[in-house]
Amino acid sequence: MSRSAPARVLARGWCALSALHGRIETHIERALEAGHDLSVREFLMMTLSEQHDGPGGHLRIHRVADSVVLSQSATTHLVTRLEERGLLARYLCPDDRRGIYTNVTPDGLALLAQARPTHDSALREALQNAAKIPELAPLVTAVETLVPSA
Repeated sequence: MSRSAPARVLARGWCALSALHGRIETHIERALEAGHDLSVREFLMMTLSEQHDGPGGHLRIHRVADSVVLSQSATTHLVTRLEERGLLARYLCPDDRRGIYTNVTPDGLALLAQARPTHDSALREALQNAAKIPELAPLVTAVETLVPSA
């Protein structure tokens, strides 16, 4: 076995993981856009903005940006779009005026409630379809059995 064989194995694994991610994201994107005029990133941004990371506070906007894998500038544009649609609101952290939080508005919560079944169904469909592809099947199993840490 040559020295580059492990690198090729890693590259094939990375390509399979990338393919699975792309298939899932594209399938969910189409379903959310068609049914709710939401992108995957908008859905994730609103879902994450509901989460708390401290007493009485929502996740800081930079933590949300890290979670949806966007730059600070792209996150700002996304939050602005969601604010303009009346789905999110920004507010300053009461303890640290440099910290900015996002909060899902009542309209945003209603849209999330409508979009969640679409998201969940599209995710299941994308995983079922990917499980039929031999290169992706082990990754689908890993995703389906993954238990997130607390």
